[in-house]
Amino acid sequence: MLLETNPTINIDDIKINFDSSGLWVLNIAIAIIMFGVALGISFEDFKRLFKNPKIVFVGVLSQFILLPAATFGAILIIEPHPSFALGMIMIAACPGGNVSNFFSKMAGGNAALSVSLTAFATLICIFMTPFNLQFWGSMYEPTNTILKTVELNWIDLLKLVSLILGIPLISGMIIKHYHSEMAEKIEKVLKPLSMLVFIALIFIAFSQNLDVFANHIHHVLLLVIFHNIFAFILGFYTAKSFKLNTQDCKTIAMETGIQNGGLGLLLIFGFFDGLGGMALLAAFWGVWDVFSGMALATFWGRNKNKQIEIN
Repeated sequence: MLLETNPTINIDDIKINFDSSGLWVLNIAIAIIMFGVALGISFEDFKRLFKNPKIVFVGVLSQFILLPAATFGAILIIEPHPSFALGMIMIAACPGGNVSNFFSKMAGGNAALSVSLTAFATLICIFMTPFNLQFWGSMYEPTNTILKTVELNWIDLLKLVSLILGIPLISGMIIKHYHSEMAEKIEKVLKPLSMLVFIALIFIAFSQNLDVFANHIHHVLLLVIFHNIFAFILGFYTAKSFKLNTQDCKTIAMETGIQNGGLGLLLIFGFFDGLGGMALLAAFWGVWDVFSGMALATFWGRNKNKQIEIN
């Protein structure tokens, strides 16, 4: 049954207060975070990753194939407002958020695998994010109608994703390869600092839109929480079904459940003119998955410590 919103309110007329200067700051913050992550990645990490192709397959399957497909299935059942539905597809099409590396380590997961998967996902998302958004969005008539009105430009989309994710990733890895000592020094300062700046930026944007969230958050609250929890479960049990160890299952769960909401917001403002329903859902996702990831990592981390004490 279609979930109806208040008929007196046009969801897509909602405006998130996020001007062009704020978007530039978000662009730069995401690029710097990716650069900071890349400084800790060597080409050897990729070699080690591909020595175990099963993990690569499971990571890609969970994040770029099963999550978008399952999201589409959920949309067919729930039938949310069209722009909410497209927002869900956008989030599912994005690569894992960089904070997933921190949460994987905190949860007692495979931190090295998390970083390597983030890097690999970032490379393939240059193509997979536009593909999944266009493919699944066009499969559902209400979202296909929106895609037709905005005339999504694949080339511009590829350029943006390449600029803020691909180039910082490759640049950081090159510096790591040729100047490893310098990379380590920069990483120690840059990585935690950039994470704090990014999180602060999300919460500043949240505080500037308190009235918007207070009046309209109920429209997306359950959708985001359901979608996020579902993504964690999907990632964990997909890995488990392939008989990966518990550490790797936690890592795949984090990589699938922590999506790059910041990238989603950039694409929404860059290509959909900040479409109200999409922007509201992606903005809340950006706040929520930091909270949910922290909660899950804390729970798993405590359980790990208890097991160590028992043993």
